[in-house]
Amino acid sequence: MKFCTRFDTPAALRPGIAVVLFLSLAGFAFGADPVSAPPSKVPLSHNPREREAQAVKFVQEKLQLWQHRMNLTSWDIQANLIRRGAFKPKTIGGIHWDADIMKASIDVLSTYDYTLPDRAMLDDMEFTVVHELVHLQLSSLPRSEASRGAEEHAVNEIARALLKLAKR
Repeated sequence: MKFCTRFDTPAALRPGIAVVLFLSLAGFAFGADPVSAPPSKVPLSHNPREREAQAVKFVQEKLQLWQHRMNLTSWDIQANLIRRGAFKPKTIGGIHWDADIMKASIDVLSTYDYTLPDRAMLDDMEFTVVHELVHLQLSSLPRSEASRGAEEHAVNEIARALLKLAKR
């Protein structure tokens, strides 16, 4: 089943919801952290297949790390590297979930379609994972097409803040 991540929350409540969510996620993200992923080795291979395989491993490690930090361990979540043509226009990531069976799938842009240097590409892939996990955290809230832009902005800001705190 494919789900979209949209809000239908009165505008006055959005900032409050974002603050509460951020504070709760920050508590999970920066407490004792038994899951740790070693820093990735940069630069990646020049062989395109090996580079894609290294990125798959990196994304899986980051998914496991952030899934734990964000208290989403009861979810069965997979991540896949996807070619640009499979995404909706102007997107490079996505998530689909089924709350009834607690399964989700995160799509991350493939290395074949990145033009960024290795470190920036891996950072962007990690940002995509965190961004989509924030959407999953918000999935129980009401959504609408009208508030899609506000949700994306809030999710971006929360994901940036979580990553910034994690790098301290």
